[in-house]
Amino acid sequence: MSKKTNYSYIGIAFIILVFGILFIPKIVDRISNNDVIRNESRTDYAKENKGGGTTLAYIENEGIKRQVPDFSFTNQNGETITNKDYLGKVYVIEFFFTSCPTICPRMNANLVAIQEAFKAYDDFGIASFTIDPKRDTPEVLKDYVTKYGVTHPNWNFLTGDKETIYKLANEGFYIYAAENEDVLGGFEHSGNFALIDKKGFIRSRTDSFGNPIIYYKGIVSEAEVAGEDGEREEISLLKEDILKLLNE
Repeated sequence: MSKKTNYSYIGIAFIILVFGILFIPKIVDRISNNDVIRNESRTDYAKENKGGGTTLAYIENEGIKRQVPDFSFTNQNGETITNKDYLGKVYVIEFFFTSCPTICPRMNANLVAIQEAFKAYDDFGIASFTIDPKRDTPEVLKDYVTKYGVTHPNWNFLTGDKETIYKLANEGFYIYAAENEDVLGGFEHSGNFALIDKKGFIRSRTDSFGNPIIYYKGIVSEAEVAGEDGEREEISLLKEDILKLLNE
């Protein structure tokens, strides 16, 4: 290497050193004095998770974007709740039953964690549909709400006509639910959550091949690396995607 080249590197190093001495303290002072403007969201969760990335996909059937079907059920407070009550809100849906001895407790513990992340958002909600409406009356659902620490005003536990609920699950959302006296608890159902945008469209992120994942696994918590069957944790992904839709 020539002396000329050595002198060039020394000169560059000197410039970098001078820049650091002169400008880095000024940058730090600007941040300390709040001269640098930051776009902060409404909650600590939102501050730490900007919800960036690509736009979430729409779920389509034969080129038609799937929307939440019309529904009307009774919530834990005896109030009639319809899909129109959720327009203008980003919300998560699940199908469960209060006496479920297997996956429902884990699903709803994860939804409580999501509730806490978005507790300051008036335009966020959750809709939990029971698949055992005969036993899950509004009174039973209200006790369940208390047991799990549900506090968000837009989280409704919904009950009503059994056939209508099953049609909503299996044909409206394609989230499996069925009675089965041979399984523990007498019912079997999916442990998945669906994510709905403010206009009532079903949305999701895409996989590595560009296909919508459609649903989010609701059984595995953020604290777990994987579930009992090796299923990956997706609650953190769901939180990120809720924030994306809230910011749309």
